[in-house]
Amino acid sequence: MSSSEQSPLDIDVQSGKPAIVQVGPGANTASWASENADALRASVTEHGAVLVRGLGLQDASGVSAAFADLATDLISDREPFAVRSKITDGVFSTTPWQPGQPMCMHNEMSYVREPAGLMMFACLSAPTSGGETGVCDATNILKALPSDLVEQFERDGWMLTRNYNEEIGSSYAEAFGTEDKGEIEAYCKANNIECEWQSDGGLKTRQRRQAVVAHPITGERCWFNQIAFLNQWTLDPEIREYLVEVFGSDGLPFNTSLGNGDPVTEDMVVAINDAYESNTMREPWQAGDVMLVDNIRMAHSKEGYEGDREVLVGMADPVQLED
Repeated sequence: MSSSEQSPLDIDVQSGKPAIVQVGPGANTASWASENADALRASVTEHGAVLVRGLGLQDASGVSAAFADLATDLISDREPFAVRSKITDGVFSTTPWQPGQPMCMHNEMSYVREPAGLMMFACLSAPTSGGETGVCDATNILKALPSDLVEQFERDGWMLTRNYNEEIGSSYAEAFGTEDKGEIEAYCKANNIECEWQSDGGLKTRQRRQAVVAHPITGERCWFNQIAFLNQWTLDPEIREYLVEVFGSDGLPFNTSLGNGDPVTEDMVVAINDAYESNTMREPWQAGDVMLVDNIRMAHSKEGYEGDREVLVGMADPVQLED
């Protein structure tokens, strides 16, 4: 459908919530996503995130069809920290997480060279309380953060260090999709990742990435990273102490630093997470909802919840970002 043929969307924009589109009761929900894909994608560019309510999706096959209508270049997870379950082609479970524990704000795959430009979430079962997928505009985060912190990260970038082991998170075979050390080394070289095999058979990697990037469509500066999400100071204190005791401060499964190797301090992590929290938009899930999120402009999170929550995920439109 060309832009001139797009169906107009009735978009409800309220403070503290993502933009919401209500599908009318007389709509053919089986074809609605296809017929309105262009208009929806334009709305995502305008608002950063759009929640579509009323599609009535009930199963994985319906979600798969909707995701295929809304995005043409579905991709798999890359270098995951915890392996998602593949439901159908292009459709995955959410990252395994304890129901009562919130997952703080982050931009998906911000540590890879070609992250997803679009995230899609579909709710098949809504929890009895909590469980929202919060979203946060990265352009607002740049305004909310202390200017000296932004300048430091914009100048130096950020670095992710990972220590792969068989005890916590994904193994290197799961993260890279192979056990072949030569293939892993070739992937790392092609993607500007330093890799070092350990005497115990494990793998340590380091990758430096930009903390602020230009949006590929609008050109806006966006705070795009997982500096706080993957830093030791975001962990529950008891978990952090346990991991340091078991693996040592240099052997943590993951941690972040400035791009020059200087540590990210606890105060920095608090400032980043406070900025996210003060700018978070939330809307409780209803069964059948779909939300499209511009992954470069918008960070997302998951609130702790009670009850059964089934939200499926699609990732699409990989973006080549400059190193």
